[in-house]
Amino acid sequence: MDSKTLDGSQIIDSWFPKIKANIFLSHSHNDKEETIVFAGWLKKTFNLTTFIDSCIWGYGNDLIQMIDNKYSWLDKENRIYSYNKVLSSSSHVHMMVATALSSMIDKTECLIFYDTPNSIKSFDKGKRTESPWIYSEIAFSETVRKTTPERIKIINESQKFYNFDGDDTPEKVLKVSYELNYKHLKEIDHTVLNEWKKNKSVSQKEKALDRLYEITFPKIKRL
Repeated sequence: MDSKTLDGSQIIDSWFPKIKANIFLSHSHNDKEETIVFAGWLKKTFNLTTFIDSCIWGYGNDLIQMIDNKYSWLDKENRIYSYNKVLSSSSHVHMMVATALSSMIDKTECLIFYDTPNSIKSFDKGKRTESPWIYSEIAFSETVRKTTPERIKIINESQKFYNFDGDDTPEKVLKVSYELNYKHLKEIDHTVLNEWKKNKSVSQKEKALDRLYEITFPKIKRL
């Protein structure tokens, strides 16, 4: 490879490394603090490790800025970037992030979607999201291979869905909304979480997830 060519694979490994986690938590970055609290509850209660991208990975826009500062100048003295070069760098980084996110969704056993007004908005024609990242994560979760853990047999295979109310914080920026199909996800409310927590005998990570599956999917059968 040319010495002047950036190694995209190495950048992904450095900025967006894979980690060992039990749960992928899809969420709006406006709900970051709440999702961290929820992840802490999962860790303390069931010793389950939750993947939250903003807590593990570098910020994609910072990477774009670093690349642009080296490769995208049109007039460096007046700090003017080349529009086409900025588009190119942004496309590369966004594709890196999307690829890394898809890989982590596939790698984790369970996906939980944190549903708040920050992540989903109601329109006349249904639910939509203005986050391209949430859209891509949920869309990928519908097509990702459903791998049944060896320890159990799930009759009704599906991903997980968590519902929590939050505050809406609209921004005065370019807005694009995407129709969000999450019918393949299973809804989990506080009743389910409380029932899940009742089983004090749950100590191992796998058994904790098994118990969650038993509550949300009554047809589950163990091997």
